[in-house]
Amino acid sequence: MSAPASGTAVRPGRRLALLLALVAAAACAGLIAGRSLTPAQVWEVLLGGGDPTARHVVLRLRLPRLLVALAAGACLGVAGLVLQSALRNPLAGPEVTGVTPGAVLGAVTATGLGLAGWESPAAVVAAACAGGFAGAGLLWLLAGRERGDPAATAVHGVLVSAVLSGLTAMVLLVAPGELGSVVQWLVGTTEGRVWQHWHLLWPWALAWAAAAWFLAGPLTLLRCGDEQAAAAGLAPGRARAAALVCAVALTAGAVAAVGALGFVGLLVPHLALALTGADLRITLPCAALTGAAVVCGADAAAQTLSPLLAQALGADRLALPVGALTTCAGAALLLLVVRRSPGHDS
Repeated sequence: MSAPASGTAVRPGRRLALLLALVAAAACAGLIAGRSLTPAQVWEVLLGGGDPTARHVVLRLRLPRLLVALAAGACLGVAGLVLQSALRNPLAGPEVTGVTPGAVLGAVTATGLGLAGWESPAAVVAAACAGGFAGAGLLWLLAGRERGDPAATAVHGVLVSAVLSGLTAMVLLVAPGELGSVVQWLVGTTEGRVWQHWHLLWPWALAWAAAAWFLAGPLTLLRCGDEQAAAAGLAPGRARAAALVCAVALTAGAVAAVGALGFVGLLVPHLALALTGADLRITLPCAALTGAAVVCGADAAAQTLSPLLAQALGADRLALPVGALTTCAGAALLLLVVRRSPGHDS
């Protein structure tokens, strides 16, 4: 009797170890992606050697870009799982609950007004947070007494996201000269990330990820429904509000750093739950690792494909946004999941 229980207890740990290995592999791919340096040159720099050019490329360009991609992916993975658990809705990702569109609107508006830009990451974080909280607050107000209804919340979330995306388009029409500097927030990219972005992102991500982990117990109860949560002594409204604040903060931090990465916060939680089950004390770290691996892997793929696309299109230089890859891959995966679902008519 004891052997199966022991094996069951070890499995989540093994899967977390596998995810750590996957993150490490994605990080290695991100460091060696590109044609300017060979893997041997990158390894030489990491060991403390290398010529000045190689050291600049690895330590000043690739390494901060890699770390920002890892942290942003972890933020979105945890934020998506928190939202889906708090709202009891498997489709409640940051992209369709007003959080990501609100954060993008905040960053775009601040840039259009000249209050923020890629050269001032702290101001972007503040603007994205304000927009993200405004989007979540609008959803909270519109949902009203139907906040505990997953279907109604999903409908309101889609409407709020559409309205905020429309407002972003209006801002771009008013200030068309800012299009080049804000399109990165609309699509999502890790291009040009430097150490300043990392120094702002990692403490923010760590603090709110820790807060999400401490909410694992209440979130598990919320997944069971408000009545069951109240019967267990939990105040569902307060717990859900705390969870939403945490999810918005994580999403805003990621958007401020890399822009809107489509489908990461929506699909990563499903992968994490499939790997480790419903124990959120384990699944939340799993979602962070999965999100980090997905974004970092997509960034490495984008860097690898960019010169190939530039050569095919006859362009001198072309930078494929990582958000374009996550959106396309996420949409394809979502379509596959829907088509394979039991309720789908084949």
